[in-house]
Amino acid sequence: MKLPSKSIETLRPTVFWRLAEEIPQPLSLGLTIASIVIPLLIWWLVTQFASIDPKFLPSPGLVWAAALRMGASGELWQDTIASLWRVGIGFSLSMLVAIPIGILMGSFASIRASLEALFGLIRYMPAPAFIPLLIIYQGIGEEPKITLIFMGTFFFNALMVMDTVKFVSKDLIEATYMLGGNRLQTLTTVIFPHVIPGILDACRINLAAAWQLVIVAELVAATEGLGRRISVAGRFLRTDEIFVYLIVIGLIGLVLDLLFQYAIRAICRWST
Repeated sequence: MKLPSKSIETLRPTVFWRLAEEIPQPLSLGLTIASIVIPLLIWWLVTQFASIDPKFLPSPGLVWAAALRMGASGELWQDTIASLWRVGIGFSLSMLVAIPIGILMGSFASIRASLEALFGLIRYMPAPAFIPLLIIYQGIGEEPKITLIFMGTFFFNALMVMDTVKFVSKDLIEATYMLGGNRLQTLTTVIFPHVIPGILDACRINLAAAWQLVIVAELVAATEGLGRRISVAGRFLRTDEIFVYLIVIGLIGLVLDLLFQYAIRAICRWST
């Protein structure tokens, strides 16, 4: 028995609920704006109409005033630059080492068998637990903070790159050999370009871990940085300043995430 055409139309999902399909750009933009505006509105309503001590939950207005004050004094910019520098150096070094090792592990089963178990073991060791050892070995300068970021992201980066390489089509590699390519040419002209989108995506995902690690490192031993300021503000119950620093970290992460997404679209248009 065939259903009437009207019944079939009612069974079709709306634009909002279509599975694994794109939604119209205006709807996407509207939902994005709503995802930011609605939490801000709820935050404002709670602080306005609920009897909550501002020391425990400051209003958006108080947080904005604190941000202006901290920006005018220059300490907000100084701490932001310090944290950005540590994350930039530590994460860049991690990727410079992890990318070639991950490609080799994904390409050669012998290297994968030699390193994958070791990397998997160390990956589950929480990086902040190494802070006391890093302070003993490297002091309380910049070195232990950068090393912590390197250690906390390197093994994840290498294993994610390895998994990306493992999914390169075997037919593509065999076709390269049939056309006269050798192993080095296959690595540099076939495998590496093929996995660039996966590498950039791994960077985008693991960069969040780098920010978590730098905040932890600055909480323990630092004279400047966003994590250090959060610790100091917490001691004196300056929750408005804590909110400012948390929002700054979130905004930096959002901007970096969007930059990586743009880089993937711009550099790897062929991948779609």
